[in-house]
Amino acid sequence: MSTRRTWSTADIPDRNGTTAVVTGANSGIGLHTAEELARRGAHVVLAVRDPDRGDAAAAGIRARVPAAALTVQQLDLASLASVRAGAEQLRRQFSRIDLLVNNAGVMWADRAHTPDGHELQFATNHLGHFALTGLLLDSLRAAPGARVVTISSYLHRLGRADFRELDGGRRYNRYRAYNQSKLANLMFALELHRRLVESGADMISLAAHPGLAATGLGRHLPAPVRRLGSVFAPLFLQSAAMGMLPGLRAATDPGARGGEYYGPLGVTETRGAPGVVRPGRAARDPEARRRLWEKSERLTGVRHPL
Repeated sequence: MSTRRTWSTADIPDRNGTTAVVTGANSGIGLHTAEELARRGAHVVLAVRDPDRGDAAAAGIRARVPAAALTVQQLDLASLASVRAGAEQLRRQFSRIDLLVNNAGVMWADRAHTPDGHELQFATNHLGHFALTGLLLDSLRAAPGARVVTISSYLHRLGRADFRELDGGRRYNRYRAYNQSKLANLMFALELHRRLVESGADMISLAAHPGLAATGLGRHLPAPVRRLGSVFAPLFLQSAAMGMLPGLRAATDPGARGGEYYGPLGVTETRGAPGVVRPGRAARDPEARRRLWEKSERLTGVRHPL
C-alpha cells in the first residue's frame, strides 16, 4: 500500500452492520471521528465522561447526519470503577464490537490524582484505555477483523518510560507527564499488536496521532500561554477535522495492517495528509513495552484474555 497517496473521508468504506466505540467523542477529534463513522453507517457509541455533553454531541451529529445510529455511554477513564461499569454495559448491549478508538485524553494538566490514586494524565490517557480494551476484548474478538486504534501524539518522541515515575512520582512536570502518557499509548498499541499476533486472534491493533490539531486539549495551559497561542495557532495548527484523518484511516482503511502507526505525512509530522509514520525509538523497545504492560496490569487489575 502506498502511504503517499492522498486519503480522505471519501475513502472510508461502508460501515453498515458494524459497531464502533469512540472515547472522548463529545468534542474535537473524537467528535469528528464519531460523525464520519456514523455517516458511513456504523452504530457509534460515544463513550464520554459527561453524559450531558455526550447527548449534545449526539444531537449535533444527528442534525448533520439524520440517519446516524448513536448511543451515549457514560465512561470516565480517570476512574477504574467507571471504566468497569461502562464496559459491562457495553458488553450487555452489544454482542460484538468491531472497532474501539481509544481517543480521549487530558493534556498538560496540573498535578492531580484520580480516585484510584493514580496521576491524572497517565491514568486517563493510558491506564483507562488499557483497562477498557482488556474488558472489551472478548466483544472485539467476537467481530472478525475487529480493530483497536489508540491515539498517541507526535510528542511521544519526547517521552521516556521512567518506571520509577510512571505514576507522577515526586518530581511532577505536566509536560513530561503528558509526553510519557502518550508514549505509553503507543507502546500499548504495539505490544497489543504483538500479543494478538502471538495468540492468533482475528483482530488488529494500530496507533495514530493527529499532528498539531486545533482541539480543546490545551485548556490546561496557563492563561497567558493560551492567549499567545491563539494568535499564532493558525500558523502551526491544522483543524480537528484534519487531525482526525490518521486515526480514521487506521480505523477503516482496508489496506491498514496491525502494528502500523498513522500520522500526518508532512516533514515534521505536525500537519498533512495521513499515512504510515515511524514510531520513536522508545516505543520500539520490546522489553520496555513488556514491562509497561505488566505494570499496567498491576495498576488496573485488568488482564487481557489472549
